[in-house]
Amino acid sequence: MTYQIALNFEDGVTRFIDASADETVADAAYRQGINIPLDCRDGACGTCKCFAESGRYDLGEEYIEDALSDDEVAQGYVLTCQMRAESDCVVRVPAASDVCKTEQASFEAAISDVRVLSESTIALSIKGEALAKLSFLPGQYVNLTVPGSDQTRAYSFSSLQKNGEVRFLIRNVPGGLMSNFLTGLAKAGDSMNLMGPLGSFYLREIKRPLLLLAGGTGLAPFTAMLEKIAEQGSGHPLHLIYGVTNDSDLVEMQRLQDFAARIPNFTFSACVANPQSGYPKKGYVTQHIAPKHLNDGDVDVYLCGPPPMVEAVSQYIREQGIAPANFYYEKFAASAA
Repeated sequence: MTYQIALNFEDGVTRFIDASADETVADAAYRQGINIPLDCRDGACGTCKCFAESGRYDLGEEYIEDALSDDEVAQGYVLTCQMRAESDCVVRVPAASDVCKTEQASFEAAISDVRVLSESTIALSIKGEALAKLSFLPGQYVNLTVPGSDQTRAYSFSSLQKNGEVRFLIRNVPGGLMSNFLTGLAKAGDSMNLMGPLGSFYLREIKRPLLLLAGGTGLAPFTAMLEKIAEQGSGHPLHLIYGVTNDSDLVEMQRLQDFAARIPNFTFSACVANPQSGYPKKGYVTQHIAPKHLNDGDVDVYLCGPPPMVEAVSQYIREQGIAPANFYYEKFAASAA
């Protein structure tokens, strides 16, 4: 049996390796050209200590207490020289990718579809044989090179990879280099380069209720997460609040309704900040967080939006006197030309 191991490095780079059930994660990584730091292979030095964020594994009984204590094991720490996977796993490596002799992966693909969903949002799909080998954690992003330039822009995947195709929701920025290309020059078949995956904002193992908060095109990582949840299921309540500035900024609403139909315990709401809006729910995301969504702190909060929204939500939660079990967030800002 072979399992997929996602290695997340401290500089944000993620690399995926395959590990068989009878080899250690450190050996599997080394076999595939990634050197997780270690000074021994006997569980004695602790140099290869990492944190397993999800998955099942066996550590055996060969390591010593000085290298890995019982308390650390209970928290999820592992020695990769002893760790043998029993399922797909996500492992956080406390070292930069270049220290481990690896780097971002690069992929060439072509535009399969580009559509302007609203004045503020562009949907981009790219496809290619190389992308069939692309793995990422739902919520992560890549750097897309703007054709005709040497500049890149970071965008979260808004879908999982299927048949070598991935999708993005891109904010249409007046004067933006990528925006100008997509709205004025792009056509199906145009070549695009992407590098990644990157980022520590991704769906973890679901152990409690989730509150998902999206601002504008910050919805993108959540639709990828919801695709994954629809595939694997979840026994916990999931609620998404999607906030935009104007009525025309609301996109992918039918897709969210489809997720609500596919995921029995998933609900969502949307709100528009513009007081002149004709949408039923107005105001900011924080005005639509109900006490039940915070579940007295037994909740994992995921937030993706512009910096002011991230700060506002953080302050709102503090004011409620509640500390979520986990609070994951990603800030994004638009880049002009």
